[in-house]
Amino acid sequence: MSAAPEEQAVVVGGLVFTRDSRVILNGVNLSVNRGEIVGIIGSSGSGKSTLIKCMAGLLAPAAGTVRLCGKEIAGLGEKSLLNARANVGFVFQYSALFDSMTVFENIALAPMRRLGYTRKTAAALVRDTLALVHLSGTEGLYPSQLSGGMAKRVGLARALATSPQVLFYDEPTSGLDPPTARSIDELIAETRRRLGLTSVVVSHDVGALARIADRIALLHDGAVAVYAPPGEFLASEHPVIQRFVQAGAGGAVGPS
Repeated sequence: MSAAPEEQAVVVGGLVFTRDSRVILNGVNLSVNRGEIVGIIGSSGSGKSTLIKCMAGLLAPAAGTVRLCGKEIAGLGEKSLLNARANVGFVFQYSALFDSMTVFENIALAPMRRLGYTRKTAAALVRDTLALVHLSGTEGLYPSQLSGGMAKRVGLARALATSPQVLFYDEPTSGLDPPTARSIDELIAETRRRLGLTSVVVSHDVGALARIADRIALLHDGAVAVYAPPGEFLASEHPVIQRFVQAGAGGAVGPS
């Protein structure tokens, strides 16, 4: 599925990332069209989380290009990079909520600090974003009072509060029981339908990605080995994909 440059939300070209002399990403090429849900899957340690952090501007690659919402971000200075990241929301694997802050404070922090919201205007924003993730009335709770699924939803609400164009999800269902995990998958799809956001989802659950993604990429040996719509992806003879497919009936293969 190719698209004109103006229809592409994220484009990665020849991306290389190293850590402690170890090459983690070695020439990754990947494009995500506006409004798409793209899934990224791979074996443990394949670099999935590293890839989306580079795509979101949270990590700097050693080489290659990253175009985010039409702007090249690889090599930008700190101020310019912060401006580019205004288009991005990121839902971390373990929610990454501040334990000492209420749900309201966690969600309102970025809008108040970066966007100039007052506490009064932030209250309306928090109320609206919590309604989007089906958690109305939880503003006064602390992270310790939330279930795992609720914490994931608050993490999503926090990401939505800055009105991003692209949402990145790092293992959004990790550690959740199957019914709760499915509810989060459904929420990702619902968020795209309601807001038209572009979404990139790292997951170890190929069945979940097959249900919600428009395309799925396999990250293997530091590069994208297969990138295709779900039906074509699942039918691939690539041994790593087949291992995920065969394990899918019995559960997850294991997170990165």
